[in-house]
Amino acid sequence: MSPTRISRSAPSLRLRRPARRGALIATTGALALAGAGVGAWTFLAPAPAIQGLSDGAVLDGRKAAHVGAYLSAQDAGGRDELRATLDGAALPVKAEGDRLRLVLPHLAEGRHTLVVAGDSSLPFASYRKVVGFSVDATAPELAVADPEIKNSAAPVTITGHASTDAEVTVNGKKVPVDKEGAFKITVPKGTPVVKVSAVDRAGNTTTKDVSARGRRPMVRAAHITAIGWGDNTLRTNILALVRSGKLNAVELDVKDEDGEVGYASQVPLARQIGAAKGYYDARKAIAEIHAAGAQVIGRIVAFRDPKLASASWKAGKREQLVLTPGGQPYDGGHYGALSFTNFANPTVRKYNRDLAVEAARLGFDDVLYDYVRRPDGPLSHMRFPGIGTATPEQSITSFVADTRTALRPHAKYLGVSVFGIAATRPTEIAQDIGALVKVTDYIAPMVYPSHWGPGEYGVAQPDTAPYAIVQRSLADFARQAKGTQTEIIPWLQDFSMGSTYGPAEVAEQIKAAAANKMNSFILWNAGARYQGAALQQIVTH
Repeated sequence: MSPTRISRSAPSLRLRRPARRGALIATTGALALAGAGVGAWTFLAPAPAIQGLSDGAVLDGRKAAHVGAYLSAQDAGGRDELRATLDGAALPVKAEGDRLRLVLPHLAEGRHTLVVAGDSSLPFASYRKVVGFSVDATAPELAVADPEIKNSAAPVTITGHASTDAEVTVNGKKVPVDKEGAFKITVPKGTPVVKVSAVDRAGNTTTKDVSARGRRPMVRAAHITAIGWGDNTLRTNILALVRSGKLNAVELDVKDEDGEVGYASQVPLARQIGAAKGYYDARKAIAEIHAAGAQVIGRIVAFRDPKLASASWKAGKREQLVLTPGGQPYDGGHYGALSFTNFANPTVRKYNRDLAVEAARLGFDDVLYDYVRRPDGPLSHMRFPGIGTATPEQSITSFVADTRTALRPHAKYLGVSVFGIAATRPTEIAQDIGALVKVTDYIAPMVYPSHWGPGEYGVAQPDTAPYAIVQRSLADFARQAKGTQTEIIPWLQDFSMGSTYGPAEVAEQIKAAAANKMNSFILWNAGARYQGAALQQIVTH
């Protein structure tokens, strides 16, 4: 390269070739001038490399919190010669060995501009480098529709919508996304859970587990308590109904109305409050029921929990209970003073959710919540600490939705036991059926004829008219579940309360459910003594 002549209005100045060939070559291939007057000429030299941060980079929140920007002290010409700004504000520079570190502040979301400038080690030369980068700590949008599955033996189509800049994968396989962010893919039959992920340019990830099982298959079950399972006669009689083909499921208590967990739970809070009783070996019981040809439904009595309520009150954790306006434990109607825990409290919610996940891991096929409601009585007499602006119905629904999300990786069904009146009176005990059918696999209404008052649904004496009251009340639940994949699996009465209930009365209820196209049911008898004569053998097609 020949010597370069630069002239202005001042006398010309000839520059000699520097000793190091090419040292005056600018990054643009041209010379830049700075200053004014003779002797103020400088050249724009190549800028030193910035380590840790590159031009055009997009950082997620984690990277933004830990990113560093460094320059070689020798290349930068020393700390005193280095000038750095971020978005126009000066940055401190610290010497760390043979490197200079730019002390970056907290990086907010959005675009940022880093400028470093200084005097080069080359004669008559300076440098200036601009690095533009962005911080994006917001996870991409991802919405996935619950697939409509009419045939469990057929492939399943998954559809959804993601942020337009995100890459979408379904069970690890990349799927095309159109310009609006929509995607569609078919997965093989028998895939119980589909994992859908969206990853944006910054690396932020949103993942959803989608159930691809469809509707809950027909279930005909009978209830038994944890202590009852340990009784040879009761256990043998229920298993005999399974082996004869009259039942295909057993509903076994995980946590009961006393707040006792029937097996040796490893959930920390259950052990801490002395709730884990070990009345039965969960894995052994599940294996025995499966071997007989039935599935196992794990019943969790959620918010009626005297064990947790008493322990919470004793520990001064009043917020974990439903309280009166005066701050005392709400007496729970006829259940007693320390009966109902607070469904709006994070600890209470997590405890029940943890038990549900533990039950799924142990091998229970379903989790069925009971007492997933507020206590009976006027709402004005109760306080739910921490509920905020949500209604009790909304808080209950969000708890169930959280459990469903937690259970999806385990491919288990989630049911919710509800009062018969909830179909028409959702605020009476905070059970909004229209909302709950959107976050469960099935709703289990307790439509026991003996529990209806005279005149309900136009039935003068419901206890003596099991077909009429069950058929009419379940029609309301069928209406609210219409258009969803949520099944209605009613609890039916196999006990006497007022009127004597024999096989004929039980069979009438089963027929009433079938009239609403509900072929599933769960029988309740507190003593686990069931009338097999009321049951027909299950016919599968």
